[in-house]
Amino acid sequence: METVKVGRIAGAFGIKGEMKVDPSTDFLERFDKGKDLILNGQTHKVVSSRMHKGRPLIRLEGVPDMAAAEKLQWSYLEVPADDRPNTADDEFIVDDLIGMRVITEEGELLGELDEVLVNPAHDVFVVGDVMIPAVKNFVRKVDFVSQTITVRLIPGMRNDAEAENA
Repeated sequence: METVKVGRIAGAFGIKGEMKVDPSTDFLERFDKGKDLILNGQTHKVVSSRMHKGRPLIRLEGVPDMAAAEKLQWSYLEVPADDRPNTADDEFIVDDLIGMRVITEEGELLGELDEVLVNPAHDVFVVGDVMIPAVKNFVRKVDFVSQTITVRLIPGMRNDAEAENA
């Protein structure tokens, strides 16, 4: 079964087996009570979940105490790859975007989307050495049928644009 990482256990919390999670997903409902998570190849049900200092604290079935939770530090939490969250029209799952062709509004091919950097203000699309803020002003259209992302560039977003304006 193919899986997707949704978080990493940052450490134990308290004596009852709760664990601090560093999420790698925007869909924090994946850590809700009753959800299934895969840990070291085994499926575990979330028996409790709450937020603490901006991160999920979870207890998993089969992790009874602090000693067991401490042994899991730095382990990844995963879900089946086909367990996809519902997204709004302007929300996307990063794995679906990676590898899509990126073109300018003028039709120039910039390359493929290499990476999405997660930042507090907004994500950033990385296409080669071009960095594009993932906001509506710059990301004009995402078309899954043609596998293209249309973007608007401004001077300074890439080296050749700076050279042209010098």
